[in-house]
Amino acid sequence: MKWGQMRQSGNVEDRRGRGPMLPGGPAGLGLGGVLLLLLGSLLFGANPLDVLNQIQGRAPTQTQEAPAADDPDSRFVRSVLGDLEDTWSTLFERSGQQYEPPRLVLYSGAVSSACGSASSAVGPFYCGRDARVYLDSTFFDRLAQNFGVSGDFAAAYVIAHEVGHHVQNLLGIMDQVAQRRARSDPATANALSVRLELQADCFAGVWGHYANRRGLLDFGDPEEAIGAATAIGDDNLQRRSQGYVVPDAFTHGSSAQRVRWFRTGFESGDPERCDTFSVRNP
Repeated sequence: MKWGQMRQSGNVEDRRGRGPMLPGGPAGLGLGGVLLLLLGSLLFGANPLDVLNQIQGRAPTQTQEAPAADDPDSRFVRSVLGDLEDTWSTLFERSGQQYEPPRLVLYSGAVSSACGSASSAVGPFYCGRDARVYLDSTFFDRLAQNFGVSGDFAAAYVIAHEVGHHVQNLLGIMDQVAQRRARSDPATANALSVRLELQADCFAGVWGHYANRRGLLDFGDPEEAIGAATAIGDDNLQRRSQGYVVPDAFTHGSSAQRVRWFRTGFESGDPERCDTFSVRNP
């Protein structure tokens, strides 16, 4: 991916090396809770609907914002975020709306957000309460070590998925899903969460479509994202962690579902094609 040709965003703040310490893991979690968090670190795109079940409930501490450092990791993140801002600003303008970009917080170890405090085990997540994406600086290394998934476009897919949740937030989709979940039985509520995640995958593909049209992708980049989506599908994660698959316990969708919806967005470039809530079988 030619991320060096992308505009760098100014909406990145760097909290690496100065985040809140969470000795012993989040308070109140036993071994089972810690294992859930470890499993969560293997999943892409945690959002508040999932993260709030895993992170501490105390109010965030005040943290002074700081611009991102000028190291390769932060330059990469700023470049991808800047291109995402440009793409979604154009798409929102076409529909008569104004895009309000999120801030992205780089952190290490642990971080406080308006949704609570989280350790790096939670993985990347979006908090709608403060319109921020939170990304641990070592996540991509863990992704490569645990799954053999590497490549700059695979990493960009992670960021694009989280920004996809921000798009959902701006469009009111996250609130609608939260209201429907509150009125639903557990199985239905869980299925709604899966559809929300799959739509974020599709939105990530939409961004990839336009990055590709602008000549910013290299040969094999789409396959990197597809490989990542395959590796972190719920069925693959469950099979790796427990040896069998429980579809009713999915939180982000199967490998096939994640690949399908990323491809839908990537091939069409049309956010309207990302309606995962109207199809019978997402």
